[in-house]
Amino acid sequence: MNLLNTPRLKKELGQLLNKPPFGIKVNVKEGSTSVLEAELQGPKDSPYENGIFKLQIELPVKYPFEPPRVTFITPVYHPNIDSGGRICLDILKMPPSGAWKPLINIEGVLVAICNLMNCPNPNDPLVLDIAKEFKNDKETFESKAKHYTKEHATLVTLV
Repeated sequence: MNLLNTPRLKKELGQLLNKPPFGIKVNVKEGSTSVLEAELQGPKDSPYENGIFKLQIELPVKYPFEPPRVTFITPVYHPNIDSGGRICLDILKMPPSGAWKPLINIEGVLVAICNLMNCPNPNDPLVLDIAKEFKNDKETFESKAKHYTKEHATLVTLV
């Protein structure tokens, strides 16, 4: 089933491709009918500034009634993003533990991820050690996050 041919996704993709939010690029993964690739520019005045972060967005068959599965391809030093690229964000989870609603679109998800990068939530961590460091030694956290960004976040953009 080609999920990208549904009226809602056609509209969402049209907006994302033609009028993307600042710092966000989205493309359809070559040869795929349900996977998107995204690039997020690291938020200004954050340890991720000047980085370009690649993500993969897998759209479930039941989208928008189920949230997309979004993972970072680029390694990120962050309390809410683990080494496998999984993201701890309430809108990426189904209720009752999560806050996904069918009204949320892909652009909203990507903007929320940018906001999470700018404002980590150490009270709902995916990586406990990084969350403790963020709470207790923010200077060390920011130094490590900047180093990770410099080392892993490439400045090459999607073609």
